[in-house]
Amino acid sequence: MSTPSIAAGAYRMTSALAGANQDKQVKTSSTATPDFANMVKSAVETVVEQGAKSDQQALALTQGKANVVDVVTAVAETEVAMETLVSVRDRVISAYQEIMRMPI
Repeated sequence: MSTPSIAAGAYRMTSALAGANQDKQVKTSSTATPDFANMVKSAVETVVEQGAKSDQQALALTQGKANVVDVVTAVAETEVAMETLVSVRDRVISAYQEIMRMPI
């Protein structure tokens, strides 16, 4: 089963939130407009799932049931997912700080 990359999924979700895909209907778990909290929750869950997959691959390698290439790929995917999540977090914090600096 092939899953889309986490970075591509994060890009689609942020594009939808930014209104870049106004002419396309965004498929979410609910029928309402995309919710930032749900997007963040989904991204965190995806990173946790990638980490678990990486751990399973490493354990399978120690038992002689996995290929080294599969383990390296799983670890790299987890690393990309974490970097994407940290990048989104940094952008949210930056946006919050910018909003707090605005005069009222």
